[in-house]
Amino acid sequence: MTVVCRRKTVDERLWMIRIFITGGTFDKTYDEIRGQLSFGETHLHEMLRLGRSRTEVAIRTLMMIDSLQMTDGDRDLIVRSCQQAAETCIVVTHGTDTMVETAAALARGVTGKTIVLTGAMIPYAFGSSDGLFNLGSALSFVQALPPGVYLAMNGRCFDWDRVRKNKETGVFEAI
Repeated sequence: MTVVCRRKTVDERLWMIRIFITGGTFDKTYDEIRGQLSFGETHLHEMLRLGRSRTEVAIRTLMMIDSLQMTDGDRDLIVRSCQQAAETCIVVTHGTDTMVETAAALARGVTGKTIVLTGAMIPYAFGSSDGLFNLGSALSFVQALPPGVYLAMNGRCFDWDRVRKNKETGVFEAI
């Protein structure tokens, strides 16, 4: 099988995937002083290390916010960042509540690239998170899928316009 989504560096030795971090449950931690979930540093580097990923990645944190707080301006930043990225394989970590809305903005604004959004229902810091599995799935899907915008959750991959988050069951499902 030919991998459709790779970018060669100048010396043609590295294949790279761009990862944009936006926050979401994926990166939340528990603030013991205030007794609430909050954001600190991203867990992505640790997750890649624990997952023993050997995929070459370039990581950039765009924001660390809950997706319910995401504005149109935040989505514009995500779209612009994907447009400007030299890489054609892009993974976006994102909160699950508005992931589909951001995917729609990306589908309208970015062409010729494979973009996979992923997140978690349980914070990585809690130890029983689905985030590590979802990240690994997203890294695999982004290398194998043709250009377009997709969501990777719970071992499944969805076209951006054929998925919804079922808030009663806590899973993403095809529509």
